[in-house]
Amino acid sequence: MQLQYEMVDNILIVKFDGELDHHVAENIRTDLDDTISQHRIKNLVFDLSGMGFMDSSGIGVIIGRYKNISKLGGKVSVIHVTDQIDKIFSLAGLYNIISKHNNKSEALNCM
Repeated sequence: MQLQYEMVDNILIVKFDGELDHHVAENIRTDLDDTISQHRIKNLVFDLSGMGFMDSSGIGVIIGRYKNISKLGGKVSVIHVTDQIDKIFSLAGLYNIISKHNNKSEALNCM
């Protein structure tokens, strides 16, 4: 799993490339938390176009970042969700707390 970061104002866009599973979840969690803390991020957009698979550990990573950002009064969104990941998000109820957008500009306008 590789992460690519892009900053737009105080919004962090994180693009996932690979599988978010129990093998990489702790490293991803630490990397995301460090980046969010260093840059004092208030809003977060996950670009899931490159994510091929996510298990319950990956769901935990997403929910944990949502909780941290929410405590700061910020928002979390996802963009470019593949069909497989969309099913996981729907079944896990993640769309009840995280908004889904079609593209980056749409997500940025809702922050």
